[in-house]
Amino acid sequence: MENIFNKEFWIKEWGNDKKGDTYSVHKGFSTPEYWDKAASTYNLNETEVRNRRLEKTIDFLKQSNLLFDGMQVLDIGCGTGMHAIEMARHGAKVTALDFSNGMLKRFRQDITPEVEKNITLLCEDWHQLDIKEKGWGKKFDLVIAFMSPGVATPESFFKMMRCSKKGCAMRGWAAKRNHPVLSVLWEKIVGTPLTDKPQSIFYKINLIFSMGFFPEITFDTIQWEQNVTIQEEFDNQMAFFQKVSDTSDDELKNIILSYLRDISKNNRIVRQHKGYTATAVWTID
Repeated sequence: MENIFNKEFWIKEWGNDKKGDTYSVHKGFSTPEYWDKAASTYNLNETEVRNRRLEKTIDFLKQSNLLFDGMQVLDIGCGTGMHAIEMARHGAKVTALDFSNGMLKRFRQDITPEVEKNITLLCEDWHQLDIKEKGWGKKFDLVIAFMSPGVATPESFFKMMRCSKKGCAMRGWAAKRNHPVLSVLWEKIVGTPLTDKPQSIFYKINLIFSMGFFPEITFDTIQWEQNVTIQEEFDNQMAFFQKVSDTSDDELKNIILSYLRDISKNNRIVRQHKGYTATAVWTID
């Protein structure tokens, strides 16, 4: 039992997660090229937007005294900026960071004049960023990382915490999620059924406990539908499998296009998404 209070035990367990499909899936989702392609398919309908749990997240932060006027926020892996923009509306000064120019382009399109002065956008890879050089040690009142590949290692996670002087918040997959198109392509390309259990957030939560912090944790079921063109889906899948497979680009193209054409209707692909997320919020001081 004493292991569960041991920081090094959870770091080691997190490292063991590299042995299965989940780590390979993470690699496919961990490149700016993938997210540049995926950006055009994000936040296209109200159901998907509701699944971001924006209002609940804002209330959660307020209850933890981690959202107030004039505060400094760092958003790691900000994506299209939904949370950053909403926090800026509440008076926060938000530094929003992402390594995908495609995502930041979508973000810029949604910035309104009343929040523009409160938002600073940076195209940076969190894994490579030097926080000492930036002067970010304990600079921010709140540091968040929601569904972000930026905090996929213990090193990057601890770096996140070193930037905060008041609190942190993170969100990640808490159970196996469905990959409606990717799963079939995985079996065709990799040759085995996809076994993906993206639950690394529990290593992070247990690490927090082992360090003497006590996060507030909430769980959500999310489900939405995406309707995209064959070309958009093809671009996404190519960017993913180029990272996780040694198959040649020509062969990947043939496999992916053949399958997408088989399941398409009127040159479009409908994807049903469902999964479970965990959100943890904790104070540093």
